[in-house]
Amino acid sequence: MSSARQILTDPVTAHMRTDPTRIPAGASVAQALEYIRDHEIGGRVVYFYVVDDADRLVGVVPTRRILRAAPVTPITEVMIAPVVAVPHTATVLDACEFFTLHKLLAFPVVDSEGKLLGLVDVDLYTDELTDLEKRQESDDLFQLVGVYLTEAEQRQTVLTVRKRFPWLLCNVVGGMIAAVIADAYEDVATLALVTPFIALVTGMAEGVAIQSVSLALQTLHGRRPTWGVLAQKVGRELLVGLLLGAVCGLIVGVVAFAWKGSAMAGLSLFVGIAGGVAGSAAIGIALPFLLRLVRRDPQVASGPLALAAADMVTLLLYFNLGRWLLR
Repeated sequence: MSSARQILTDPVTAHMRTDPTRIPAGASVAQALEYIRDHEIGGRVVYFYVVDDADRLVGVVPTRRILRAAPVTPITEVMIAPVVAVPHTATVLDACEFFTLHKLLAFPVVDSEGKLLGLVDVDLYTDELTDLEKRQESDDLFQLVGVYLTEAEQRQTVLTVRKRFPWLLCNVVGGMIAAVIADAYEDVATLALVTPFIALVTGMAEGVAIQSVSLALQTLHGRRPTWGVLAQKVGRELLVGLLLGAVCGLIVGVVAFAWKGSAMAGLSLFVGIAGGVAGSAAIGIALPFLLRLVRRDPQVASGPLALAAADMVTLLLYFNLGRWLLR
């Protein structure tokens, strides 16, 4: 059985039905009904596809329309045109996006010349993705940290290490860059008013980044990303992150002021956390969209990249604030 990942990347032509009901464009409703009676209709979702002499798709007739029309009515007067069709070059994932965006029960599949090849309906869509939906909940956590293994792969130790190591290496590289930043700001990082809060500041940024990545992956299920949607999501998440960071930063800043007796330490924490959380939220929501837009897998790569970026952005902001306010 194909894995869920393989099914999503399969060509839609490998999963389509090849028995759509064709009605000649020159037929009347009476002739169309006679044709339908003489030919077997497969599947539960029934649309009738109107084609020209070259078998090019020109319209679609829902069952309700053909039953209610007068027998002498030309079929071209009751059909719907133009037709939303899935190109033969599409993948199963692309077809899923058609169901999500257009809310129809079936879509015809056409070639580059517009000729009708077959159809994909909700029954087939549901059957093919059952395994994916069963796996989705258990896989989400691992996808966020760059791990996506089938059950068979999980039983193979060497393969498991090979699958997981590249994304752990991403975290190692991110950690080393964070260490380089800390070394470059040694005069600030070693201050008694800064050092105790480094882990807290970066931890909060990482947590928000992963939350935002998770939200982005949910948004992308069955949807085609666009630059407009990306800009809208980043703007909203930036505002949400700023509000979350401001509240958390205020709490931490007040505690730091009471503990260390330094208003500047409290201020640097407030601004650092607010800015770091806002930036991390924007990074976390943007990365999955950007990866999909450049045709990369956001489920595997987004988590590690978001964590590394969140650390770097937050440390740079926090250390620069410390250098400005505390030295």
